[in-house]
Amino acid sequence: MTRYRGRHAAAKFTDFGGTRLRRSVSTAAVAAAAMAALTASQAPGLQSAQAGGDGDSGQPDLPPEGSPGDDSYHTELPPLESPEPGDKDSDGESPNGSGIPATVLAAYKKAEASVAGSDPGCALPWELLAAIGKVESGQARGGAVDDDGTTLKPILGPVLNGGDFAEITDTDSGVYDGDATYDRAVGPMQFIPSTWASWGADGNGDGRQDPNNIYDAALAAGEYLCAGERDLSVKADLDRAVLSYNQSREYLRTVLSWLEHYREGVQEVPDGEGTLPTSPGPGGRDDGRSGDGRDSNDNGPSRKPSSSSDDKPSTPSDPGGNTPTSPPSTPPPTTPPPTTPPPTTPPPTTPAPPAKLERVSSTEVTATAGGEFTERLRVRTVDSRGNAVDDVRVQYKIVDNTTDARFSGGATTVTVTTGNNGTATAPRLRAGERTGAFVVRASVVGRNVPATDFTATVKPRPAPEADELARTSDTALETVAGGVFAAGAVEIQATYRDKAAAGVPLTATMVTEDGTAAETGPYFDGADGKPLRSLADLETDADGVLRLPKIKTDEAHDGPYYVKIATGNGVSVTVKLTVKQPEK
Repeated sequence: MTRYRGRHAAAKFTDFGGTRLRRSVSTAAVAAAAMAALTASQAPGLQSAQAGGDGDSGQPDLPPEGSPGDDSYHTELPPLESPEPGDKDSDGESPNGSGIPATVLAAYKKAEASVAGSDPGCALPWELLAAIGKVESGQARGGAVDDDGTTLKPILGPVLNGGDFAEITDTDSGVYDGDATYDRAVGPMQFIPSTWASWGADGNGDGRQDPNNIYDAALAAGEYLCAGERDLSVKADLDRAVLSYNQSREYLRTVLSWLEHYREGVQEVPDGEGTLPTSPGPGGRDDGRSGDGRDSNDNGPSRKPSSSSDDKPSTPSDPGGNTPTSPPSTPPPTTPPPTTPPPTTPPPTTPAPPAKLERVSSTEVTATAGGEFTERLRVRTVDSRGNAVDDVRVQYKIVDNTTDARFSGGATTVTVTTGNNGTATAPRLRAGERTGAFVVRASVVGRNVPATDFTATVKPRPAPEADELARTSDTALETVAGGVFAAGAVEIQATYRDKAAAGVPLTATMVTEDGTAAETGPYFDGADGKPLRSLADLETDADGVLRLPKIKTDEAHDGPYYVKIATGNGVSVTVKLTVKQPEK
């Protein structure tokens, strides 16, 4: 039976004369236009095309139980319980593929936020995109994407040549799927090129719409799922959206199982370390990219049984139990072998092994405590002639570490596979709170290739700033020579952009009326009992407040004095201290 992916059929009917039908168009008009387009193009899959629904409140028309669906997809189900953070299986991976690679997870969440701004009534959850991405491509082949989110290698569905799937002749000149004869589903969310022409999106803001980019594909999928005024918080609309991707009850149950699983919690894993699906389909260990349009596990059309003694009917015995003797037969004449031997196929060329690691990113990288290193570490594997070598496993390991820096996901060692250009990009490196320097060593796994080192430095956080200091009270401060100002009488509020500034370093200095440092009059108690007329290493509290310790005065001097409180960048406030001679 010819099968046709529902989302592809639906998309064919949403673009007429270059004008995309928007959600304000009546559903009746959409249905009529879809029928007209179908009739004109004689495209197969009318039921799939209509299954996307028009957002009405009724239940979706479910395909018959046991319907095989419209395309190949991965059938693994989530574990019964969501793993706790840090859980690993015996292979060191998140149990049953529960983890989502960091860049892929970021793309889903960004798509959710984008659709929430453009179509808040849809209520698209990023977990739905994650569930579909899981069954369509194994989360972009386990997160095998570069730092921009583009897959390191193409993820392609079966050739749509009219075999087990619909026949769709080429619509993109092979630009996306590499096939100039027939179309194939492309990328981590498996869009057919003709569908992408209508629904393509730019999710990462680079000015391009690329179905092989997880940011672009996730946003396009989100907008597609929201088509027809769907509200995905309504069960019927949610079912319609999933069925528009694939007309199969089993597919619906699988996607919804992953949706609920991801809603209970998700582990973020480094890019390239997501678990690959074991079932056939795009993006898996056996990703079904055979050229005949069948899944990789498809046994193909039935064949006639081979001739053998087991296939022939038995020869009956005579009543005495003796098998009759067959008359001798004359063997057929033999055909002499051809004198010209058939051409031999040369053995495949073995790619040259990697001989060197070249640093692509900076040798030294820095970050502020508690932040991220803005530049990601990159190396390139090349052979002895300097040519890039792909499909090489490169390990990044944090060594000589005096800080608590880690790769995203908390790992100190990660492994990345090089892409077509021979480049391996490490996951983002995150600084902890401890400052210092350490080394990240890149090495080729299983090869005697010299390693290369990067130096990483975690710098202290910059000191908090204040753009204004003000006294919290206007009460005059007076005492007599030899007297004491009350403890905490001088209280200062530090603010930055009209908000309390905590942890701001300050100094307090006694000065005279002309602003010079005072050598007589008010002072602070020093640790050795000697007068101090300047204090450093002061700091505002969590509320941005500083209370000066008790201030005393000597017995010999009166007059106006001042205490100046200042920041390191020149913001200051001066408080008057009046000292009088005692009355006689």
